[in-house]
Amino acid sequence: MAEAPVPLTEAEIDSALCDATGWRRDGDAITRAFGIRYHGGVALIVHVADVQRLIGHHADIDLRWDHVRFTITTHDAGHKLTSADFDLAHRIDGIARGHGADPLNT
Repeated sequence: MAEAPVPLTEAEIDSALCDATGWRRDGDAITRAFGIRYHGGVALIVHVADVQRLIGHHADIDLRWDHVRFTITTHDAGHKLTSADFDLAHRIDGIARGHGADPLNT
């Protein structure tokens, strides 16, 4: 049986956020939005979903007509932030770049 994910300390979260440009903390989650038209957003989400399935870690995703917002926390760690959240954030950044999505500051 796999071990439960370990929540990061506040210092570890602060350090990880410094390396996750554009992601902001929202309580015990990190979030980021990307500007992209609706159908492009759907394609982006499908690409992210494929990667999430492979790594076994998933973001909450909000699709709007002109942007997509990702919110990440580790449910198996009591909805706390873990290193897996920041790994997924970096993966999402790369996928979003590949889809031509524009990072938003919202």
